Amino acid sequence: MANDDCCATQLIDGHAEFNVAGLDSFIRTVNLASCGLSYAVVAIMGPQSSGKSTLMNHLFHTSFREMDAFRGRSQTTKGIWIAKCVGIEPSTIAMDLEGTDGRERGEDDTAFEKQSALFALAISDIVLINMWCHDIGREQAANKPLLKTVFQVMMRLFSPRKTTLLFVIRDKTKTPLENLEPILREDIQKIWDGIRKPEAHQHTPLCEFFNVEVTALSSYEDKEDKFKEEVAQLRQRFFHSIAPGGLAGDRRGVVPASAFSISAQQIWKVIRENKDLDLPAHKVMVATVRCEEIANEKLNQLRSDKGWLELEEAIELGPVRGFGEKLSSIIDACLSQYDEEAIFFDEAVRNAKQKQLESKALDLVYPAYTTLLGHIRSKALDDFKTKLEQSLNNGEGFASSVRTWTQSTMLEFDKASADAAIRQANWGASKVRDKLHRDIDSHTSSVCSAKLLEITTNFEKKLAKALAEPVESLFEAGGKDSWLSIRELLKRETETAVSEFSASVAGFELDEETVGRMQQSLRDYARKVVENKARDEAGKILIRMKDRFSTVFNHDNDSLPRVWTGKEDIRAITRDARSASLKLLSDMAAIRLDEKPDRIESALYSSLIDKTSAATSSQYLTREASVDPLASSTWEEVSPEDVLITPVQCKALWRQFQGETEYTVTQAISAQEAYKRSNNWLPPPWAIMAMVILGFNEFMMLLKNPLYLMFIFVAYLLGKAIWVQMDIAGEFRHGTVSMTGLIPFRSSWIVKIL
Repeated sequence: MANDDCCATQLIDGHAEFNVAGLDSFIRTVNLASCGLSYAVVAIMGPQSSGKSTLMNHLFHTSFREMDAFRGRSQTTKGIWIAKCVGIEPSTIAMDLEGTDGRERGEDDTAFEKQSALFALAISDIVLINMWCHDIGREQAANKPLLKTVFQVMMRLFSPRKTTLLFVIRDKTKTPLENLEPILREDIQKIWDGIRKPEAHQHTPLCEFFNVEVTALSSYEDKEDKFKEEVAQLRQRFFHSIAPGGLAGDRRGVVPASAFSISAQQIWKVIRENKDLDLPAHKVMVATVRCEEIANEKLNQLRSDKGWLELEEAIELGPVRGFGEKLSSIIDACLSQYDEEAIFFDEAVRNAKQKQLESKALDLVYPAYTTLLGHIRSKALDDFKTKLEQSLNNGEGFASSVRTWTQSTMLEFDKASADAAIRQANWGASKVRDKLHRDIDSHTSSVCSAKLLEITTNFEKKLAKALAEPVESLFEAGGKDSWLSIRELLKRETETAVSEFSASVAGFELDEETVGRMQQSLRDYARKVVENKARDEAGKILIRMKDRFSTVFNHDNDSLPRVWTGKEDIRAITRDARSASLKLLSDMAAIRLDEKPDRIESALYSSLIDKTSAATSSQYLTREASVDPLASSTWEEVSPEDVLITPVQCKALWRQFQGETEYTVTQAISAQEAYKRSNNWLPPPWAIMAMVILGFNEFMMLLKNPLYLMFIFVAYLLGKAIWVQMDIAGEFRHGTVSMTGLIPFRSSWIVKIL
């Protein structure tokens, strides 16, 4: 009856050691893990040498070791063996237990019997109890201690599993089974009623724990053919045993086949440690261990999933369209695979572990999600910068462009972040969205500041160009109302610039306070330009004064160069020229942009010009020594910030100016005197009259002698030529002519003249 397909394996050896590796190998060989809940476990217990292994081999076509009758009756099965039942559907595992009441273990060594019985009841759906027919009805028969052991250990399970107890009566006699079964059931009930029960099950009936079935078989030795025929009939009852109405149709607390190894190991460990075995708690424990294993396996599969790895690699390079849907599908597949493998485990544990798996899977993909959001944010920000720059280059308003592209950019971000969203997660992109908004605001502020600075700088340049040269020209001209002209120029150019500036920044939609502050800054800049130019010109005032003095002194009212003929009033001209120069000095002494009256010009005139005219008065000189209005570092009614040249500096400059222009006046006086001398070389009229009267005789003699006239004419021509050639008239205008200059006549001149 042995069959190699049964794949028998020793599960627990005679020393109570659990064969973990053997069980795992057995499960892989028979592919038990794929059965889910569609499997059954059938165990058999009974006295030693009662034919248990033989019955199992014939019933399930297994290959358990059988006793050799010719060698005597001895222990054949040691520990617990399992094998796959051949040809039985659903997949059924047969478990052959070591026989009870064996002489090898002795009368006192019943611990393993109880442990193995409890183990069989904990993991089996059907338990075959092998009994001899002639022991039924006996009070001290061998089956009584066995049944007591079965019931007592079953009480330790605390919760009924509805195990089917199939009593197999071996070597039946002529007594009909209908007569034997009531006696057996009565004995079983007495045993049940007689055992000590936990408080929770004091009044629990036997049917809550067990389905009791009874069958009888003929003697294998005496009626082998009859025995085989009856076994074949009994075998049919194990087909579809877990279906409703089957032998184990109302079983409870079934552990999924994939967790059978874990469950068996844990149950045996608890039994060996003499702990109470709570099957519902055990079911939860098994579900916890196995579901966690499945979850870890699926998580590892997710880590190595090709689609996920491709997504993770692609996300490092930039945004991936459809990321959320693709990743959601991958996670869905992972969770679905988990559900398929863990569907038969405790629902609460299964769901809890599924949540953990989902959480770990989301933790795994979260960095990629955040990286994607970072890419989306960066791209959105870059797009905003580009579009804003294009709008500004096209002349569109700054504020309207910012509003338009901010709204567009945020909508694009929302669409992209929604595309990146994962169905299984409730992650929000609000933080990244807020950061994008802050980045946009920061860039907008930066661009706004840069544009406003550019506009302000351009207008400042225009103001500087519009003011610097005209102001310099006005200072140089030194007109009567130089500062009035400068103020009008400053006001005109400033208001024009402010008006144009306001139009230029209108597109920024700035608040009135900010615009007003910027306009005032522009006005302050224009004023600063004028002030700086005034300070520059103040540093060149001495040169300007000398130029002005030279211009007025050496040119007449028609701007023609003066010719000092002796008729000019050099003193008056000098005073006018110095007054004009002093006007320049007074204009440059202080900044007059606020239209405040001052007495700088009058103080300078009274101290520098009027005082000079009265310098001959000793009384005035004495008063000057005691009171000097220019002996100060400030001007009355002038703010110190507006002072360009202090009174003391003005006095020093005037002193230097007078010294450097004194030579010009001296030269003019010398030229005037020379001109007078050059025009007074003829003798006085009375001398001429005397010469005519006294030289009348000589004149008449010349008229009478033509040779004298010719000689006089030649002498005149020669003298005239020398006069013109030597420019004697010009020399007389510059002073007395040196006689030595008339001596070295060249012969060539004389020859030329003759």
